[in-house]
Amino acid sequence: MTRYLFSLEDFHRMAEAGILPEDARVELLEGEIVTMSPVGKKHAYALNTLVDLLAPLVGKAVLSVQNPLVLGPTTEVYPDLVLLTPPRTRYRNRLPEGPDALLVVEVAETSLEHDLGVKVPLYAKAGVPEVWVVDLARNRVHVFRKPTGEGFGHQEVLEEGELEILGLKVPVREVLP
Repeated sequence: MTRYLFSLEDFHRMAEAGILPEDARVELLEGEIVTMSPVGKKHAYALNTLVDLLAPLVGKAVLSVQNPLVLGPTTEVYPDLVLLTPPRTRYRNRLPEGPDALLVVEVAETSLEHDLGVKVPLYAKAGVPEVWVVDLARNRVHVFRKPTGEGFGHQEVLEEGELEILGLKVPVREVLP
């Protein structure tokens, strides 16, 4: 079987040419175009809750929801939520990249295995300092900190307690629907 791998430039040209529809839910993962899971009710609710809970950080961070994040020359992902280094004007003429991220959040209703096995290692490789994967099936949050390039030096799974980012404390129970 022959596989065709694409660069970030190829991926963007396909979108500009209409080969990839504007509303296509796809990501470019190490050169492969991959379909993303549809957003369900629990997923949408959890994401909206996270936006509300993290909104006080606007000013300290740029809140980006389901927008592109470039992780390398062959990888562009669309995480559910990213807190980016401000000011937002730094992204006027370019897409945010891994080193711009302060926090990446993935909400997993049906995509937990993919998020943990594929995307989290890509975030580590790109140097993203903190990743939360909200596991809606088991009502817990996987927290990853201290990227090493090969993975994360600190990992924990929380069912209660608090998440903390940029001095803001977020109760885990409030993140879960």
